[in-house]
Amino acid sequence: MTDTQDRPAQPSDVRPGEVTTELPDGFDAGVFFIGRLRTPWMQRQDCPRNARESTAVCTIELDARYARALTGVETCTHLLALYWMHEARRDLVIQVPRHHNEPRGTFALRSPVRPNPIAASVVKLLSIEGTRLTVIGLDCIDGTPLLDLKPYFTSTDSVTDAVVGWHAAHKE
Repeated sequence: MTDTQDRPAQPSDVRPGEVTTELPDGFDAGVFFIGRLRTPWMQRQDCPRNARESTAVCTIELDARYARALTGVETCTHLLALYWMHEARRDLVIQVPRHHNEPRGTFALRSPVRPNPIAASVVKLLSIEGTRLTVIGLDCIDGTPLLDLKPYFTSTDSVTDAVVGWHAAHKE
Protein backbone atom coordinates (compact mmCIF):
# COMPACT_ATOMS: atom_id res chain seq x y z
CA MET A 1 0.00 0.00 0.00
CA THR A 2 1.35 3.44 -0.86
CA ASP A 3 0.96 6.66 1.09
CA THR A 4 -1.62 7.95 -1.36
CA GLN A 5 -3.92 4.99 -0.84
CA ASP A 6 -6.25 4.65 2.08
CA ARG A 7 -6.13 1.66 4.35
CA PRO A 8 -9.04 -0.62 3.43
CA ALA A 9 -11.74 -0.72 6.07
CA GLN A 10 -11.80 -3.93 8.03
CA PRO A 11 -15.15 -5.01 9.50
CA SER A 12 -13.30 -6.27 12.58
CA ASP A 13 -12.07 -2.70 13.22
CA VAL A 14 -15.60 -1.61 14.15
CA ARG A 15 -16.32 -1.90 17.88
CA PRO A 16 -19.85 -2.62 19.16
CA GLY A 17 -21.82 0.66 19.14
CA GLU A 18 -19.74 2.28 16.39
CA VAL A 19 -21.33 3.59 13.21
CA THR A 20 -19.78 3.93 9.75
CA THR A 21 -20.75 6.14 6.83
CA GLU A 22 -20.20 5.96 3.08
CA LEU A 23 -17.16 7.95 1.98
CA PRO A 24 -17.25 10.44 -0.92
CA ASP A 25 -16.29 9.15 -4.36
CA GLY A 26 -13.33 11.47 -4.73
CA PHE A 27 -11.05 13.92 -2.94
CA ASP A 28 -11.45 17.70 -2.84
CA ALA A 29 -7.78 18.58 -2.37
CA GLY A 30 -4.28 17.20 -2.42
CA VAL A 31 -1.42 17.48 0.03
CA PHE A 32 2.33 17.05 -0.10
CA PHE A 33 3.99 14.95 2.56
CA ILE A 34 6.98 17.03 3.60
CA GLY A 35 8.71 14.38 5.68
CA ARG A 36 8.33 11.41 8.00
CA LEU A 37 8.02 10.98 11.74
CA ARG A 38 10.30 8.44 13.37
CA THR A 39 8.94 7.04 16.61
CA PRO A 40 9.48 3.89 18.70
CA TRP A 41 5.93 2.63 17.99
CA MET A 42 5.26 0.16 15.18
CA GLN A 43 1.52 -0.42 15.76
CA ARG A 44 -1.34 1.89 16.73
CA GLN A 45 -2.04 0.04 19.99
CA ASP A 46 1.55 0.71 21.10
CA CYS A 47 1.22 4.49 20.71
CA PRO A 48 0.50 6.66 23.75
CA ARG A 49 -3.15 7.78 24.09
CA ASN A 50 -1.99 11.32 23.50
CA ALA A 51 1.33 12.95 22.82
CA ARG A 52 1.61 14.59 26.24
CA GLU A 53 1.69 11.16 27.91
CA SER A 54 5.07 10.29 26.38
CA THR A 55 8.61 11.42 26.99
CA ALA A 56 9.92 9.34 24.08
CA VAL A 57 12.53 11.10 21.99
CA CYS A 58 11.43 11.04 18.34
CA THR A 59 12.75 12.40 15.07
CA ILE A 60 11.12 14.50 12.39
CA GLU A 61 12.81 13.77 9.08
CA LEU A 62 12.07 16.68 6.77
CA ASP A 63 12.44 16.23 3.01
CA ALA A 64 15.68 17.97 1.92
CA ARG A 65 13.80 20.25 -0.50
CA TYR A 66 12.31 22.03 2.54
CA ALA A 67 15.61 22.56 4.38
CA ARG A 68 15.51 26.35 3.90
CA ALA A 69 12.02 26.43 5.43
CA LEU A 70 13.69 25.59 8.77
CA THR A 71 15.36 29.01 8.89
CA GLY A 72 14.52 30.48 12.30
CA VAL A 73 13.00 27.26 13.69
CA GLU A 74 16.04 26.83 15.95
CA THR A 75 14.74 29.76 18.02
CA CYS A 76 11.53 27.88 18.86
CA THR A 77 11.19 25.76 21.99
CA HIS A 78 7.98 24.11 20.72
CA LEU A 79 6.42 23.41 17.34
CA LEU A 80 2.99 22.36 16.17
CA ALA A 81 3.42 19.23 14.06
CA LEU A 82 0.58 18.29 11.70
CA TYR A 83 0.66 14.77 10.36
CA TRP A 84 -1.37 12.27 8.35
CA MET A 85 -2.50 9.16 10.21
CA HIS A 86 -2.11 7.08 7.05
CA GLU A 87 -3.27 3.79 8.54
CA ALA A 88 -6.45 5.10 10.19
CA ARG A 89 -9.86 4.22 8.83
CA ARG A 90 -11.92 7.17 7.64
CA ASP A 91 -15.54 6.05 7.71
CA LEU A 92 -16.56 6.07 11.40
CA VAL A 93 -18.98 8.80 12.49
CA ILE A 94 -19.71 7.27 15.91
CA GLN A 95 -16.81 5.76 17.84
CA VAL A 96 -16.47 3.91 21.13
CA PRO A 97 -13.10 4.97 22.57
CA ARG A 98 -11.25 2.12 24.23
CA HIS A 99 -10.71 4.16 27.42
CA HIS A 100 -14.23 5.70 27.59
CA ASN A 101 -16.68 2.95 26.75
CA GLU A 102 -19.44 5.33 25.57
CA PRO A 103 -20.23 6.15 21.93
CA ARG A 104 -19.16 9.63 20.82
CA GLY A 105 -19.26 11.48 17.52
CA THR A 106 -15.95 11.53 15.68
CA PHE A 107 -15.74 15.33 15.90
CA ALA A 108 -16.03 15.14 19.71
CA LEU A 109 -12.90 12.95 19.90
CA ARG A 110 -9.17 13.25 19.27
CA SER A 111 -9.08 9.77 17.72
CA PRO A 112 -6.98 9.28 14.57
CA VAL A 113 -10.07 7.75 12.95
CA ARG A 114 -11.74 10.63 11.08
CA PRO A 115 -12.76 11.61 7.54
CA ASN A 116 -9.39 13.33 7.07
CA PRO A 117 -6.95 11.65 9.47
CA ILE A 118 -5.00 14.79 10.32
CA ALA A 119 -3.34 14.81 13.73
CA ALA A 120 -1.66 17.64 15.58
CA SER A 121 0.84 17.57 18.42
CA VAL A 122 2.76 20.26 20.19
CA VAL A 123 6.33 18.96 20.27
CA LYS A 124 9.27 20.15 22.32
CA LEU A 125 12.20 20.86 20.01
CA LEU A 126 15.41 19.40 21.44
CA SER A 127 17.78 19.87 18.50
CA ILE A 128 18.12 20.30 14.75
CA GLU A 129 20.76 18.60 12.65
CA GLY A 130 20.34 19.36 8.97
CA THR A 131 16.75 18.34 8.17
CA ARG A 132 16.39 16.08 11.22
CA LEU A 133 14.59 17.56 14.20
CA THR A 134 14.79 15.75 17.53
CA VAL A 135 11.57 16.24 19.49
CA ILE A 136 9.44 15.00 22.37
CA GLY A 137 5.66 14.90 22.11
CA LEU A 138 4.53 12.62 19.28
CA ASP A 139 1.91 9.87 19.51
CA CYS A 140 1.98 8.11 16.13
CA ILE A 141 3.42 5.03 14.50
CA ASP A 142 6.88 5.07 12.98
CA GLY A 143 6.92 6.37 9.42
CA THR A 144 3.83 8.59 9.73
CA PRO A 145 3.82 11.24 6.98
CA LEU A 146 4.41 14.86 8.05
CA LEU A 147 2.07 17.52 6.63
CA ASP A 148 3.40 20.72 8.18
CA LEU A 149 5.36 22.36 11.00
CA LYS A 150 4.40 25.65 12.62
CA PRO A 151 5.77 27.57 15.59
CA TYR A 152 3.72 27.12 18.75
CA PHE A 153 2.69 30.44 20.31
CA THR A 154 1.31 30.27 23.85
CA SER A 155 -0.27 33.70 23.27
CA THR A 156 -2.27 32.38 20.30
CA ASP A 157 -2.50 28.60 20.61
CA SER A 158 -3.25 28.12 24.32
CA VAL A 159 -6.84 28.56 25.52
CA THR A 160 -6.66 27.93 29.26
CA ASP A 161 -10.43 27.99 29.88
CA ALA A 162 -11.36 25.56 27.07
CA VAL A 163 -13.60 22.67 28.21
CA VAL A 164 -14.66 19.37 26.65
CA GLY A 165 -17.85 18.78 28.62
CA TRP A 166 -18.18 15.01 28.21
CA HIS A 167 -14.54 14.50 29.21
CA ALA A 168 -14.77 16.79 32.23
CA ALA A 169 -17.92 14.97 33.39
CA HIS A 170 -16.16 11.60 32.96
CA LYS A 171 -13.34 12.62 35.30
CA GLU A 172 -15.72 13.55 38.14
